[in-house]
Amino acid sequence: MSSEPIGYAHLIRVGDLARQTGKTVRAIHLYEEQGLLAPATRSSGGFRLYQSSAIERVRWIDLLHGLGFSLHEMRELIAGWWGSGLGPEAMASLRSLFARKLEETRETIVKHQQLERELTEGLRYLETCRVCATPAAVTGCASCQQDHGMKAEPALVAGIITPPGTARRGRGTGFVAVNEIRSASRVRTSPASDGKEERR
Repeated sequence: MSSEPIGYAHLIRVGDLARQTGKTVRAIHLYEEQGLLAPATRSSGGFRLYQSSAIERVRWIDLLHGLGFSLHEMRELIAGWWGSGLGPEAMASLRSLFARKLEETRETIVKHQQLERELTEGLRYLETCRVCATPAAVTGCASCQQDHGMKAEPALVAGIITPPGTARRGRGTGFVAVNEIRSASRVRTSPASDGKEERR
């Protein structure tokens, strides 16, 4: 049975708030320091006590974290909204912010979908390595001739097993052969140029 007065029965302690939201007590205190959260009162023993609505408040902070807001930016957002003169203007500002964050979120989703494809391709390649046709030192993986079911190593794998400065196998690299570079930079003398040097 609780030793707190009856009026405290509906309030929760900071430790319980932390457990229910998956946060640390230190994080809860930090939210308070930033003005994002406030205890309803303190118990006779000095413990912070919060309304049950504090759980949703902490989850709201988590949502903004996910959108890339710092605690300082959250504080400015709240101060700006409550400090607005007219409701429609405040809501218009909030609507603009949400629209911008939605666009940023969609761009992030596209990037993560690309990363998902790269990881899926990398794992598909690596699955074939479970049964290595020619087990050898790890350096042998750089010249592996085993059929991995694809034309070339996926980018995530190639970046590890391909030595720096070496072209990836099985794909056009866009590199020019050394003899072509020398040929292109060689000075040519044209009869029509009166002995003047021509360079490409």
